[in-house]
Amino acid sequence: MRRLVLLFVGVLVGATALEAHHSIAAVYDGDRSVTIEGTVIVFRFVNPHPSLGLEVTGEDGATETWQLEMDNLRELAREGMTAETLRPGDRVILTSNPSRIAPRTLYVRRLDRPGDGFWYEEVGFSPRVGGLD
Repeated sequence: MRRLVLLFVGVLVGATALEAHHSIAAVYDGDRSVTIEGTVIVFRFVNPHPSLGLEVTGEDGATETWQLEMDNLRELAREGMTAETLRPGDRVILTSNPSRIAPRTLYVRRLDRPGDGFWYEEVGFSPRVGGLD
């Protein structure tokens, strides 16, 4: 009986570990904020975290590619986002936390698409979305 209980606890702990993922605070600097404007190259609506590829023109006129990570897929889908919400060519303005380890990599805290009023923001640990019709 004791072995059965230990096996059950082991399976439960293992399943919980599989559900866990990286800490946003460990990867991104929550004390710093960066605002950029650019054009969506690609939107990957994937598990666990959707991401964007963004083309940004720097102050020197050179074009750079930035990688952006968003909140988890399930929460974004629950708010009404889909794989079609952001498309290549969309102009967006983002306020984000920079990566601690990778240049031109951000965690999105706020995204605005001025062309039609769509917006996304992460408040605490939950996303909010507006302007979807």
